[in-house]
Amino acid sequence: MMNILFLSHRVPFPPNKGEKIRTFNQLKFLGDNGHNIHVLAPFEEEQELDFFYTLEQQYCQVADGVKLSNKLLRLSTGLVKGKALSVANFYSKNLQQTFDKLVKNKKFDAIVCTASSMAEYVFKSHWLAENPCPALLMDFMDLDSDKWRQYSERSTLPMKWVYQRETRLISKFEINIAERFDACFFITNTEKELFSKGAPNADNIFAVENGMDTQTFKPALLPIHSEQPVLLFTGVMNYAPNVDAVVWFVENAWSQVLAKWPEAKFYIVGMSPSDKVNNLSKQKGIIVTGFVDDILPYFHQATIFIGPFRIARGVQNKVLQAFACGIPVISTQMGAEGIRCKDKENILLAATPEDFINEIETLTLDKALSQEIAGNALAIIQQHYAWEGVLAPFDSVLSEVTSVKVKNS
Repeated sequence: MMNILFLSHRVPFPPNKGEKIRTFNQLKFLGDNGHNIHVLAPFEEEQELDFFYTLEQQYCQVADGVKLSNKLLRLSTGLVKGKALSVANFYSKNLQQTFDKLVKNKKFDAIVCTASSMAEYVFKSHWLAENPCPALLMDFMDLDSDKWRQYSERSTLPMKWVYQRETRLISKFEINIAERFDACFFITNTEKELFSKGAPNADNIFAVENGMDTQTFKPALLPIHSEQPVLLFTGVMNYAPNVDAVVWFVENAWSQVLAKWPEAKFYIVGMSPSDKVNNLSKQKGIIVTGFVDDILPYFHQATIFIGPFRIARGVQNKVLQAFACGIPVISTQMGAEGIRCKDKENILLAATPEDFINEIETLTLDKALSQEIAGNALAIIQQHYAWEGVLAPFDSVLSEVTSVKVKNS
């Protein structure tokens, strides 16, 4: 049994978005295996305190939260000090003090940081610098430096300069983390290999995939029969890659969809829709829901899930969710990255608006093929994406680096 501190950039509950789903299942898996889990995370809104309480009552021994200062102040401070803005955005002196007290007063065997931004607390800890350090594990999840690079390539000044600055600073920060931490994780081998090109001496990099909660996401009891396509996209709808995906699809393909199927629907489901996303609902057949208490009914009423990603890193949980719910997926190659899928077998890949239209038509007209693609995708989930199996390598690496640390201390 180990004492493990999860230093999380957001409270990992409720597990309703990508990085929170991943961290929640990690700590739940380790807790179910008998380890003592302590969660420490920053928060911005007072109502988030209920999430810490639920975590502590049901999933871990302790869950502590420290409120962040004003966001504009955080970012301005980071800009003046030459820090990456995504690091400054999650940094709090009060949280630093809480972290230092914890590592001083409690004997942790390991510290797991979720997202590169949380390494700043390790680097700034006077206690860790002067005393024996627990095993340090970083779950990068995605290769953020490459994500910022993609942003910069699709932006104009002044944001282009901001994203280029972030790319440069985060890339250097990621390499520093790999040098200091005992083990680092990405979601896909593609990102692991891409990072290793810039950090050739790093031999502590591993890939651990995302899993799927098949008790929550499951096929409808009765299949949907519709002559008109019912399209679905889900996600946090103020997140730039999600916004870019749906806006691009609507601007370039939706009129053609309506020309073929006048009663077609496109549901955009997820919290915090931006103004750009909300404006899409002015067009015929497009429904922007905002936050919903239960997303499963939207999967069950859809005939096709679309993933028109042009900016992406890591595995798209939403695609896995669609697979688990037994609906066919049409996606760009970016949306399928890191997933054990094959074009024309368990997913349909599209690159252009015309590709998406053609594949929508194929699935809408050929119900047998639609069911075959969906069934093959569901089989992938059942065979490869149960969280228990996915996280076994994470547990193995954690145990190994912790044992080495103990022997050398």
